[in-house]
Amino acid sequence: MTLTRDEDSSLRHWSARLIQALQILDLEVDHEKIVQVADESLKAVGPHADAVSAFIVGFAAGTASTEGRKGIDEAVHAAANKVLELCEHGESGGPDEEGWAKRAQ
Repeated sequence: MTLTRDEDSSLRHWSARLIQALQILDLEVDHEKIVQVADESLKAVGPHADAVSAFIVGFAAGTASTEGRKGIDEAVHAAANKVLELCEHGESGGPDEEGWAKRAQ
């Protein structure tokens, strides 16, 4: 997925406002990856899966980076890629299915 120049500019401006308001230092946002996660979640599951997926990616990345398991960029990409992998199966498949053991981020 490629964002248009206007979309990218708007998202960068919005992100900068949020980052400043929430006082998150040195945060770089991969807008295209997060938008891809949101779009694929919406298609795979339905309305509001996009927002929930983006939130969970952020939470998982924050947890992984805070616990020192991964750097923040690596943690975001690992969590986002896991969501995209799940989206390939829609509402079926996932950790409770065979073959998912020991695949946590």
